[in-house]
Amino acid sequence: MEVGGGEKHFVLVHGLCLGAWSWYKVATALESAGHRVTALDLAASGAHPARLHEVRSFEEYSRPLLDAVAAAPDGDRLVLVGHSHGGASLALAMERFPRKVAAAVFVDAAMPWVGKHIGVTTEGFMKKAASKGLLMDCQIVAITGSEEGAGQRGTAIVMGPEFLKKCYKESPAEDLTLATLLVRPGNQFMDDPVMKDEALLTAANYGSVKKVFVVAKAAHGSSASAEEVQSWLAATNPGTEMQEIAGADHAVMNSKPRELCDVLVGIASRYD
Repeated sequence: MEVGGGEKHFVLVHGLCLGAWSWYKVATALESAGHRVTALDLAASGAHPARLHEVRSFEEYSRPLLDAVAAAPDGDRLVLVGHSHGGASLALAMERFPRKVAAAVFVDAAMPWVGKHIGVTTEGFMKKAASKGLLMDCQIVAITGSEEGAGQRGTAIVMGPEFLKKCYKESPAEDLTLATLLVRPGNQFMDDPVMKDEALLTAANYGSVKKVFVVAKAAHGSSASAEEVQSWLAATNPGTEMQEIAGADHAVMNSKPRELCDVLVGIASRYD
């Protein structure tokens, strides 16, 4: 979905199991402010026609983003915005096309660092989730092909209603209902070679792009302190700017859309 034709070009990337629809409030606010917005469905997500078993790799899953960045005209410096697991796809696009990205914004998102594989933060979260029951009523299911004799092709997460309530706990009830109706099973591709390659993200490419990490203060039950987040960013991604949004749950674009829009416009004005 592409709307508007204004001063800055924002490319919005959804989290796992979600779709471009999750950005409807922020996309509208950015367009109303005169900016150009591209909200993407990654493969087998949102309204994308592919089925889960047809997407064989993280590269294929991220292809809608990679193609959009590649197609941007020279000089059209993009602001990439990724939510949750969408940060992993952002990292791949930044590594491939660093000169096309003015800034990358990780909205309560997985943000890897040079010298580690793309899935490092998601992998860490999943280990913590398994030990502390953070996934609640989510299900991990086998991905199998529809053709006769097809074997297992990885695993997918199916978000449960209680887990969604936790993610949308500060959002309007209508947004929780929308998510409940539209979420699809999602593959994290944690064993994919691209996701596991510790040499993939380089200082010259991924490391050279300006990064901003947006902290959702009301997400995950208890947020780390600003000092803890700053310390983590300094150790993993030196020079990363940090922005906090008070009262934002994990679905930041739904719980605090105006505040997130203001943050994004401010970032775009600082990084060209």
